[in-house]
Amino acid sequence: MRAVQKSLRIPQETVVEIEKIAYESGRDFSSIAKDLLSEAIKTRLCPGIVFADGVTGRRAKIAGTGLDVWEIITTYKSVNQDFKRLQKAYHWLTEQQLRAAIGYYTAYHEEIDQQIERNESWSKETLIKHYPYLDRSGM
Repeated sequence: MRAVQKSLRIPQETVVEIEKIAYESGRDFSSIAKDLLSEAIKTRLCPGIVFADGVTGRRAKIAGTGLDVWEIITTYKSVNQDFKRLQKAYHWLTEQQLRAAIGYYTAYHEEIDQQIERNESWSKETLIKHYPYLDRSGM
């Protein structure tokens, strides 16, 4: 994506918070500000979606749950995009929560497809390669 430079006046307390996040994450001010603006736009366009840090970075989640959007979409695809079956699989979620996940996927399918692909690439062998202490075969 092509970046455009813009001048922006930001309240001092917002600058302090962005600088704190940048310092704690080891990233620069501009990249943090860009990510926060992007997330704000996404949450405005897709009500019911929030963002949270995880082991693979920040991810879109269903508000009020611990579920990532990619998890819902993986199930949705596995039931041939049958919404009724999706509702049965996630019977504790509301229709609005499930539709929020599907709506987010519709708007940002490349992001979610990459997360699904990354998750599906894990195997027992790759898990042990990345986390050798989990290998119990030698015990």
